[in-house]
Amino acid sequence: MNFTPKTRRGFLKTSSLLASGTALGSTPFASALAQAGYPTKPVKFIIPFPPGGTTDIVGRLMAQALTTSLGQSFVVESRGGGGGTIGGAEIARATPDGYTIGMGTVSTLGTAPVTFKKLAYDPVKDYVPIVQVAAVPGIVVVHPSFPAKTWPEFMKVVKANPGKYNYGSSGTNGVGHMGMELLKSQTGLFITHIGYRGAGPALTDVLAGNVPILWDNLSSSLPHIKSGKLVALGLAYDNRIPQLPDVPTFAELGLKNYHATTWFGLVGPTGMPADIVTKLNSEVNRLLQTSEIKQRMMDAGAFPMGGTSAQMGEAIKTEIAKWAKVVQFAKLTLE
Repeated sequence: MNFTPKTRRGFLKTSSLLASGTALGSTPFASALAQAGYPTKPVKFIIPFPPGGTTDIVGRLMAQALTTSLGQSFVVESRGGGGGTIGGAEIARATPDGYTIGMGTVSTLGTAPVTFKKLAYDPVKDYVPIVQVAAVPGIVVVHPSFPAKTWPEFMKVVKANPGKYNYGSSGTNGVGHMGMELLKSQTGLFITHIGYRGAGPALTDVLAGNVPILWDNLSSSLPHIKSGKLVALGLAYDNRIPQLPDVPTFAELGLKNYHATTWFGLVGPTGMPADIVTKLNSEVNRLLQTSEIKQRMMDAGAFPMGGTSAQMGEAIKTEIAKWAKVVQFAKLTLE
């Protein structure tokens, strides 16, 4: 993949510009900041989910790496709630000077726009996409006390007891909720959703045995699967992964059309100086190619991505279109 940003002299402001990768002329303000050696002060780094979830894990890893490489603190601020939309809105309305950025996710940029009736931001118009950071498989796990340890056993137990079991997710209308609802629509399962303020709180309840089932992004569940505190049933990914070689994909389990892999990337508010977008894009791409960051990502169950600002803009639009079809197909209730 060519990691040279296509938008060196501009930022993308509209859906059509995102599609074409057209660049706008840089502003004197942007050039002045770049010449001053951005960043010249700490950068606020908003993570729109509570600590303990995958967004937090990937976000903190990237904030720490940028702090080390650019010589200024990228200060993490957790803004959980609303399936990531509270923190997402804070990023969108921040001063666009390059000193507030944050993590964008499939939940905040893809599922929320097509499920929430009212949303405080537009995922295309209100953000500058900076760079995709990591892809993370989705996974369905259960507490060890659950009376099934494989997906075929799980199907048999749940179908024999419709409505008896609950599942947790990182939040209503987030990718965990939507991912499981899509799975239900393709299998005929009847289990009830319990939405949390993030994957961290959901994981805590499942580990405690208060809720038996969780649709999660792999990074947050991985250490608990390895320790035996959770049992993995199926992986929403194209192939098996080295971290969990014995866990089958849902395609292997017979669900050929089930696709719910998620990704995470950096975004800033619209109007953010183009030179700063370019600098952050280049630096993140460089970091993702280092052996240290690659290994830390893999250890956390994430797979480095990278690419251009325009490519991330296209990915956002793809997720919106994808999940809009899921909502229509599964007849999900908008909340």
